[in-house]
Amino acid sequence: MRRNITLRLVRGFSESYRCIVDFSFTQEQILLQDSVGKFVDATCDVERHRRLSKTELAYDPAVWRQFAELGWLGVPFSEEQGGIGGTAVDLMVICEALGRGLLREPFLSTVVTCGGFLRRASPQQQARYIPDIIAGSSQWAFACAESGSGYNLAAVDCRAEPEAQGYRLTGAKLAVLNGHCADYLVVSARTAGTSRDHSGISLFIVDASLPGVARKPFCAVDGGRGADLQFDGVLVPPDALLGVEGEALPLLESVIDEAILAMGGEALGAMQVLLDATVQYTSTREQFGQPIGKFQALQHRMADMYLKVEETRSLLYDAAIQLQEGGESARACAALKVKLAEAGKFVSQEAVQLHGGIGMTDELIVGHHFKRLLLLSKLYGDEDYYVQRYIELQRRSAA
Repeated sequence: MRRNITLRLVRGFSESYRCIVDFSFTQEQILLQDSVGKFVDATCDVERHRRLSKTELAYDPAVWRQFAELGWLGVPFSEEQGGIGGTAVDLMVICEALGRGLLREPFLSTVVTCGGFLRRASPQQQARYIPDIIAGSSQWAFACAESGSGYNLAAVDCRAEPEAQGYRLTGAKLAVLNGHCADYLVVSARTAGTSRDHSGISLFIVDASLPGVARKPFCAVDGGRGADLQFDGVLVPPDALLGVEGEALPLLESVIDEAILAMGGEALGAMQVLLDATVQYTSTREQFGQPIGKFQALQHRMADMYLKVEETRSLLYDAAIQLQEGGESARACAALKVKLAEAGKFVSQEAVQLHGGIGMTDELIVGHHFKRLLLLSKLYGDEDYYVQRYIELQRRSAA
């Protein structure tokens, strides 16, 4: 199973060109894709999603342990870190398959995002924390958003004051996905400067059980769970500092780009399910004595859905290649996030409308994918934010 794909890659949103790319998965990637796909087909359905949405954790710990046993939790980590040394394409393959099944397990929060920070941490921190993630015995959450910060990673008011015994954190973080059950938190805090200064931001690994950490759980729009966090003079040891003090912003941007790739894979999987479900439904739903899928107007709408899915696939593969080969990954990921938001909205809305009134019912998977795509479109930055980021990155490149 080799895939020779024609990609139409959009550069700058005003100029486009067509290039022929021999994008072929390796044998290992094909096996990984099949492994995750079979698990999704055998395990995941709308009933599971609905059932887990009503639980306190909103995911299945037994399935998370299966992830560990199958080796998926170790994919992004190097062999020296105890993982399997997977690439950006490997990560994309997993997330696309997980997106098809609408899995609720916190792969994005724990493995991709927080794991991305830990892969760049000190050897001592890697040895202490990464094995437990790979083994499936610890949960993590990334806390960056604050009241009034918008999507600006530099808008940090949470303070970390140095003391003889370490740092004392004071402040609040909002909408922390997986924060309701995380054992550890990666927290952005300001060690110097004022709000929105690009310098003076630091990252800390915070044990969620420390005195002064308070959580206020919430239910997200897709049925997942998280928490708003309050840090009331939380004392963390000196070795809780992740990276260089005051210079965390480039690290934040790099890890978020990797998270965007994972979100793009998940979104592509979800959009493909919505497209397939819509085509199947319109081929069986009859009106005026024939399937509604024969109506030309509806065929045109489904063709437009297909185009949005393929545009997302092209930008996803471009971002994966750029991240893997060290190319213009920031711009590629910004373009992917814009397309994820725009195409996800279009495909999910069309799927709901073409299904009619049952499209948003709790019994049908369509509405659940709609809500997940809505969350992914906003997470770490919406469409407008990443259009501006792309323009700024383009300006820097041209300067």
